[in-house]
Amino acid sequence: MTRVTLSVNNEKRAIEAPPMKRLLDVLREDLHLTGAKEGCGEGECGACAVLMNGDLVNSCLVPILQTQGAEITTIEGIAIDKKLHPIQQCFLEQGGAQCGICTPGMILATYHLLENIPQPTLLQIQEGLNGNLCRCTGYMRIFNAVHAAAAKATSQSESQ
Repeated sequence: MTRVTLSVNNEKRAIEAPPMKRLLDVLREDLHLTGAKEGCGEGECGACAVLMNGDLVNSCLVPILQTQGAEITTIEGIAIDKKLHPIQQCFLEQGGAQCGICTPGMILATYHLLENIPQPTLLQIQEGLNGNLCRCTGYMRIFNAVHAAAAKATSQSESQ
C-alpha cells in the first residue's frame, strides 16, 4: 500500500492504495466521484478524462502513485456554487449528451480547450476533442455545444 496526498476538486485528500491502482478506480471506488466513466480501460475513448495539474489525462492510464501532490479536477469539480458550469449547461441545451458515457470527458476536454483557445474554430474543436469518442450523437451537437459555450464565455467576459 502507498499513501498519496493530492488535491481533488480543490480538496486535499490522503489516499492509501496499491501504488498501481488506477486513478479512475480511486476516484470512483474510494472517493465516490463517479462522473469519470470507464469506457475502454485503454486510454482510447476519453470517457475517464480528468484534469491533472491542468492537463487533460485519461485516468484509466494513471497509477495513483503518479498523482502525489497533483491537482485533480473531475467533472464534479467544475460546477460553480453547485450550479452547472456554463459548458455543462451548453451541452444540455444543445443536446450534446445522449447516453452520458462520454459526456464528462467531452465536457472536461471542452473546458481544457476553452482555457487554451477561448474562440476555437471547428477544426480546433475537432482537434481539442480528439481522443474522446461518442457513439450516440454524431458529434455535431457536441461541436455546437462547444461553440455555444465559447460564445457564452465571450459574452460574459465582455459584460464584466
